[in-house]
Amino acid sequence: MRDAVQAADLAFFSTLSSAVSLSAAARELGLTTAAVSKRLSLMEQRAGVALVTRTTRRMMLTPEGEIYLAHARRILDEIDTLAELLGSAKKSPKGLLRVNATLGFGRSHVAPAISHFVTQYPEVAIQLQLSVTPPPLTDDAYDVCIRFGEPPDTRVIARRLASNRRLLCAAPAYIASRGLPSSARDLVRHNCISIRQGDEAYGVWRLTAGKGAAQKTESVRIQGNLTTNDGEIAVKWAREGHGILMRAEWDIKSHLDSGELVQILPELETPNADIYAVYPQRHQMSARLRAFVDFIALDLQSAGSRLNLAHPSRPRSRAR
Repeated sequence: MRDAVQAADLAFFSTLSSAVSLSAAARELGLTTAAVSKRLSLMEQRAGVALVTRTTRRMMLTPEGEIYLAHARRILDEIDTLAELLGSAKKSPKGLLRVNATLGFGRSHVAPAISHFVTQYPEVAIQLQLSVTPPPLTDDAYDVCIRFGEPPDTRVIARRLASNRRLLCAAPAYIASRGLPSSARDLVRHNCISIRQGDEAYGVWRLTAGKGAAQKTESVRIQGNLTTNDGEIAVKWAREGHGILMRAEWDIKSHLDSGELVQILPELETPNADIYAVYPQRHQMSARLRAFVDFIALDLQSAGSRLNLAHPSRPRSRAR
């Protein structure tokens, strides 16, 4: 078993596992499909187990392959971090950074920030993956995730990049036809647009009224004929007058300013959606990750100022 794992195979397998097929991996690696297949077979012979299940169109990691991949990525990360600490990368960040963000916010804010970042740090290569919900915190496929809300986990570092309120809103046309709700409880008689995302309770809005000792939080089970997992679609439906929506201020501020949407029940507090950069503790010494998180915090501050958000960002770091 002394030669069961060879250092040169780690990066190869990490790239291979990200592809949907051997031919796709071959294109990514700049090799022939036959060469990739042969190298994988040699790895499996040395390991004594199958690492990948192959079909004509797809491939999937076996349980042993998943274990191999997790350790390979950790080892590669540690080698990369060591190189940064010992070399010039400590002064000039370089290398690969894998970033995950949610669909709408990723398109509108994270992608432009990355464009500015790589202009300043051209030796950093960034892979941006957008998803409807944040990936599991145990997923080693990403170095940093930009997400709404602080993760309830002690294994990661969560740095708040910007504050972000959720607001209730509707189009003037909807208000003209259905009237304004007078309280949280009154929402049950309105058509509300639901967004099915993450682990949040679907179809339930938690709303808080009052201050201090008189503060009271209600869980309102909303009703409506429109549901989606895409926030941009939900905002479009609200702008078209289909119902009341709860959405993050970053996503609707321009529509509120233009009058396309109107905030309703502004006296109620809703769960915050503060924006966080979340990454494993083992990455905290990475020069490129630190540079990226610092950069995006400043970029979001600037974007928040341009949007004239009511609550400017107050970035802070917190080890979870």
